[in-house]
Amino acid sequence: MNTGSIVEQPDASRAGQSALRERLHGMWSAVAAGWGFHADYVETRGSEVTQVMLDRVRPQPGERVLELACGAGDVGIAAARRVEPGGEVVLSDVAPAMTAIAAARVVDTGLANVAVRELDLEQIDEPDGSYDVVVCREGLMFAIDPAAAAREIRRVLRPDGRVATAVWGPRARNPWLGLVFDAVGAQTGSPVPPPGVPGPFSLGDVELVGALLRMAGLRDVRVTELATPLRAGSFDEWWERTSALAGPLAQVLAGLPEDAIAALRARLHEAVSPYETATGIEMPGVTLIASARR
Repeated sequence: MNTGSIVEQPDASRAGQSALRERLHGMWSAVAAGWGFHADYVETRGSEVTQVMLDRVRPQPGERVLELACGAGDVGIAAARRVEPGGEVVLSDVAPAMTAIAAARVVDTGLANVAVRELDLEQIDEPDGSYDVVVCREGLMFAIDPAAAAREIRRVLRPDGRVATAVWGPRARNPWLGLVFDAVGAQTGSPVPPPGVPGPFSLGDVELVGALLRMAGLRDVRVTELATPLRAGSFDEWWERTSALAGPLAQVLAGLPEDAIAALRARLHEAVSPYETATGIEMPGVTLIASARR
């Protein structure tokens, strides 16, 4: 396992990293509408992961919790109920369009102890030692420099503070998305995501995630697998959600002509056929859940 190129990326210039960050931030802003439309599905799909993460860090009444790369914010919203009374949760994302979705969902819950801010998980604009708990579900793997993000998480944690993060496991064990990237790559002749762009499987290794947290100076590191299969009522249902929510994929699809998209759908329909059941589609999935303490 080569952790150096993924964790430290020593060959990437500061200017190159800055340009790539801007590109990724724009990518997530572009798919925010899909995340807003499918927010309830995203919450349901991730509910077991959320439960395990919160059980690991055990937010207590009166504590402060930070959710990074919050998307629609359902992890932080779930934590907000655990820190009452007296506690506070901050939902944060680098894309303003995402924080707007999270803010609207907070209003719908009626919770008064949740704030929303625009924060970059690689440069968290918060004071040292300002949170008891940090959570990040399916965000760390998209960091340009995940080692920097891990150090930032440690920095904003109070002494003995806790962190829980979830990333997708290996590509081969997540065909619900991996086969889409394979099909799009075969259709376009270009890999998805493009070289140098961190994708959903960039941290899909138990040892790598554990090393990332330990290198940041965190302790009591624990990384486990959780089966997270994907179920959909039909091919069309699965494809609509996947194409709307997967940031790297949505950008590629936006640039394809209609005939290429039709050919891609046919290719995917064949690829998904082994996972068809009497009630729709069921594909395997694996999430890695990591927790640690400052």
